[in-house]
Order: sequence, then structure tokens, then C-alpha cells
Amino acid sequence: MGDKSYTFRYPTVLSIAGSDSSGGAGIQADLKTISALGGYGCTAITAITAQNTLGVSGIWPLSQEALNAQMDAVFSDLHVDAVKTGMLHNAETVRCVAEAMKRYKVKNLVVDPVLVATSGDALSKGGIVEAMRESLFPLAKLITPNLKEAEILSGQQIQTLEDMKQVAGMLLQVSLQGVLIKGGHLTGVKMIDVLLTAGMKEPLLLESDRIETDNLHGTGCTLSSAIATFLARGFSLEEAVVEAKEYVWQAIRSGAEVFTGEGHGPLNHAWQPVRQQIIELKE
Repeated sequence: MGDKSYTFRYPTVLSIAGSDSSGGAGIQADLKTISALGGYGCTAITAITAQNTLGVSGIWPLSQEALNAQMDAVFSDLHVDAVKTGMLHNAETVRCVAEAMKRYKVKNLVVDPVLVATSGDALSKGGIVEAMRESLFPLAKLITPNLKEAEILSGQQIQTLEDMKQVAGMLLQVSLQGVLIKGGHLTGVKMIDVLLTAGMKEPLLLESDRIETDNLHGTGCTLSSAIATFLARGFSLEEAVVEAKEYVWQAIRSGAEVFTGEGHGPLNHAWQPVRQQIIELKE
């Protein structure tokens, strides 16, 4: 720090994810979310994608050397309060990230097991599910699969709320501290997410009104990075999930009728004034 004296720092969140050229998901959505919630966002890019609101046209994974260099650069200098992972694309990348999480003793890890884009395009290769189960999930405070991802991870079909509860229980047995299954793909006026942690006897049901819009690109990325930001700010896991869901719902609502591209448009990440947070440095 040289001759300068510092009293405060920002709650810092590291996003380990892919780059979305259209800006609606991935690293770009994460940085917008973290900033909107008063955190300081830093990144380790896992892959470059060519995509827009209509779909994904190309994916170019970065090498493990490049990914490790980014993570080491961040952890060696910044105080990282929370980490979220998004698109990891292949098993080698999953294991590379898991080793870094162990190396740097990350406590607040939110894993968004990104397997399929909003457009339906596949974002991962074979073997990634096994790698996540074996190496990354045991290190996570929370995983945030949508219904399709929860089906892939559990091997069980989900058609009802009861199915969601059952699968949440199954996933929690895989050395997990917590799982949030997002129920947006179920039909109905209400959307219900299921949160289950190791300390809960019964899952917590989080209900919100469904908003009719095509502008849902990056919703999962936004939710997981919002949860990570609230964890970085000192919220409990349950509080972080509740606050993050409210932020995402408002971002969807305020961007529901805004045109950005011909397909699935983004959320309005900047729907509220930024309230920058700071953490007091201790001796």
C-alpha cells in the first residue's frame, strides 16, 4: 500500500465464467449485477462465446494456464469475499477451478451449473456433470440449477413442486451445503423456487409472480452473482437468496417491455440506484 493509509475496502466478488458478446449473460451480466448491488466485481474468464439474443454461434474455451493465471492474479492481490462460477464448459476446467477454490480456501462459493443457454444451446461438454459432483459441489455453499439442469444432475424428471423438493433432497446428499432449484420452467401464475440447506428439516419455498416477457437472457447468471454479492456483504445464505430473488424479479419486471435484440433480451440490471458498500479494514 506504499505510504497510503486505508480504512475501507469494497466487498469483492470473483466471477469465474464465460464471456457473452451480447452482454446479457455470463461475465458481463455478473459484473453489472455485482456493481448494482454495491460490490466490486473481478473476473476469471473460462471461455469466449459468440452469442446474441437469438443463440450461441461459437465457443472458444481458454486454456487451463490462462484460467489459472487469472485466478492467481486476483487472489494474490485482492481480498475476495465470495466466488461464483458460471459456464465452465468442460471437465478439465471444472477441476482447474476446484483446485483453485481449495488452494485459496474459498468459503463463499456459489456454483451456477450452467449447462444450457436460455436459447436452448448446449454450453458444456460430456463429463462435466461427473466432474462437478466429484470436485466442485463439495466445496460450494450453494448450487443454483434450473429445472433442466437439476434433471441432468439428478437423473430424475421434474414436473411438479413435489418433484423439485425430492430432487433438492437428492442433490443435497452429494456433499452439498445448499441447493436452490429454480422453478421458472414450470407452468403457472406463480414461480416457486426451492431452497434446501444442510441445516433445514423442510425446504424453503420462495414464491414470486410470473412476469410474461421474452427478456430473460442471463437470469441464472444474474441470480447466482447476486447471491454471491449478498454473501460478500455479510448476509446469511437464506437472507442472500431472498434478497437476490427480489433483485432479479425487479430487474425482469423493469426490463420486460424493453427491446434489445430479436430474441431473448436481457434484464434491466440497473433498475435501482447503486448503493456502494464498503467494509472497514481491521488491524
